Amino acid sequence: MNYRRIVPNSISGLSLVFGVISIFLSMEKNFFWASVLIVLAVAADSCDGRAARLLHCSGDFGIQLDSLCDVCSFGVAPAILIYIYGMQDLGLAGQVIASLFTFGGAMRLARFNTNVSAIHGYFQGMPIPGGACVLATYVISGYNNSSVVVAIGTLAIAIIMYSDVRFPDFKGKGNPLFKVPVIVSLLIGLYMLVSNIRAIHAIPFICMFTYTICGIINAVYVKFFHKTASV
Repeated sequence: MNYRRIVPNSISGLSLVFGVISIFLSMEKNFFWASVLIVLAVAADSCDGRAARLLHCSGDFGIQLDSLCDVCSFGVAPAILIYIYGMQDLGLAGQVIASLFTFGGAMRLARFNTNVSAIHGYFQGMPIPGGACVLATYVISGYNNSSVVVAIGTLAIAIIMYSDVRFPDFKGKGNPLFKVPVIVSLLIGLYMLVSNIRAIHAIPFICMFTYTICGIINAVYVKFFHKTASV
């Protein structure tokens, strides 16, 4: 038995535990800590792969375990959170939309696992931890939009996760971002920040929203201006 694998696998397990406890807290309507635990799960998820590479114990088992944990912590937990927090008024329709978020995330993970050797320098579709963070930071922000707006936003994130929209992975060459979409997105984010200057807890959501809208604007920019290389 390779005991070094215990470290990265335990980190993946910690991410899963955070996700499950988040579900319990959502059911108790402790939305703030349910959201915080999803963010902590994202932090843990960002460490398991690094730990495996550092200890030279990467393998298929760890990859599969990580994906299974991700489905729960970043697919199921945020879906339950956002439904109870902002879509219960919609009844079955809200449940279906929340479920589609989980489905979009699972599809995103499956595609990532099958294309991991072919896609470099960017994420094909928003990563599922990013989608989870959008919903969790929205709840933390305290924004109080209608259930219909929340449903539209949740469905949009579900679609974006399994879309062909390219998001930067910030790991070097291959970043597909262009200056114009970045500037426009930063201006939108800055406007949101200035409009909520006293709401410090809204900053994480504003950052995630800016990241999301940047990927979308960049994809539109590439399509209409036929750009093929990053700058």
